[in-house]
Amino acid sequence: MINLLLPLIYLAFISLGLPDALLGSAWPAIYSDLSVPVSYAGIISMIISVGTIVSSLLSDQIIARLGTGKVSVVSVALTAGAILGFSYSPSFWVLCICAVPYGLGAGSIDVALNNYVALHFKSAHMNWLHCCWGIGATLGPYIMGISLAAGGSWKTGYWYIAWLQLLITAVLFLSLPLWKRYESLAEAVSPNKSGENSSQADRSGNPATANLGDTSGASNPQARPRPLKLSQVIKIRGVKEMMTCFFCYSILEQTTGLWAATYLKMFKGMDAASAAAFAGMLFLGVTLGRAVSGFLAIRFNDQQMIRLGIVLAAVGLVILLIPGSAGLAVLAMILIGLGCSPIYPAMIHVTPLIFGKEHSRAVIGVQMASSYVAVLAMPPLFGLIASNLSVGLLPLYLAGALVVFVLMQRRLSRLQLEP
Repeated sequence: MINLLLPLIYLAFISLGLPDALLGSAWPAIYSDLSVPVSYAGIISMIISVGTIVSSLLSDQIIARLGTGKVSVVSVALTAGAILGFSYSPSFWVLCICAVPYGLGAGSIDVALNNYVALHFKSAHMNWLHCCWGIGATLGPYIMGISLAAGGSWKTGYWYIAWLQLLITAVLFLSLPLWKRYESLAEAVSPNKSGENSSQADRSGNPATANLGDTSGASNPQARPRPLKLSQVIKIRGVKEMMTCFFCYSILEQTTGLWAATYLKMFKGMDAASAAAFAGMLFLGVTLGRAVSGFLAIRFNDQQMIRLGIVLAAVGLVILLIPGSAGLAVLAMILIGLGCSPIYPAMIHVTPLIFGKEHSRAVIGVQMASSYVAVLAMPPLFGLIASNLSVGLLPLYLAGALVVFVLMQRRLSRLQLEP
């Protein structure tokens, strides 16, 4: 049964990644076709991000009501419908309307699948899950590029992606009985299929049980976790630190991804075409790194994988600070990507161990929301810094985020060990 379910989960995460880089790759064609300013891409991106934040924060209640399988089906169907709407949009404002379900569809499935894998599968599968996101994020622009190169419009590219998403929706819908059977089997055999004893979190001073009145889920593994309000989740010991970690991680990954080409061109003297090509080295490093991290996670635990990622990212930032060579800057981008690759999956996978299975779904929801808030706010903030000061400050901006991340990780480690 596990051999059937895992490919479905991977397929769902490829689906999650498919639309993520699509707007950026299609926008040069969209804004000229619709006769709108180039800056209007930010409006659509913000609408999508806000929708994702909202659905992430509501995901605990939604997943509790529908279950992981149904949430996956509904979420992919929402994004499929939104992308299909993009393919028929006659104006910019129709794109804005379609961006609402586009964003709402992304948040809940992200939380649902991450929590499901964290509870039922080993850390290796969490890394490969996020590698699948990278595959989807790579395929989306590739399909759009093929469409444009063949003489089609950006609408044709969106149309292809929409029908691919609808096909994935149908596959996930037909698999719903499999999700239910595996979840029942997993709960009957063990509360955590990752091979890690969830009771370790209690023996190491589970911060979750100290601040909530009801801890029946911890004493009874068969009890289904009850949805928590945001105010309750925030009060759990360690959640603020974990949210800050996700916020800082997203600054590191997304700000580098957005501004890498500009940094290479304006500060390292690379020509525009080469800068655009080499800027993708970050996400190549992330995707390949997660494929390798899946194998490393068989040997090393989540905390060791996080420390490995921190070291690699720090080395990349040091190299990025070296003046002169554009080639060294490209190497730095690859190292930052490789450093990012194990951190995000390991932080999610360790969540049930730190906060308990009964609270992991709610905590992962606020983790995702924290990431999306950073994506919404922090890369544009650096844009203001670059415009008014210098794009050469990028390494220092990223280093500040990494330092805060390390400090919060240290606090989380201490909280986990406190009685």
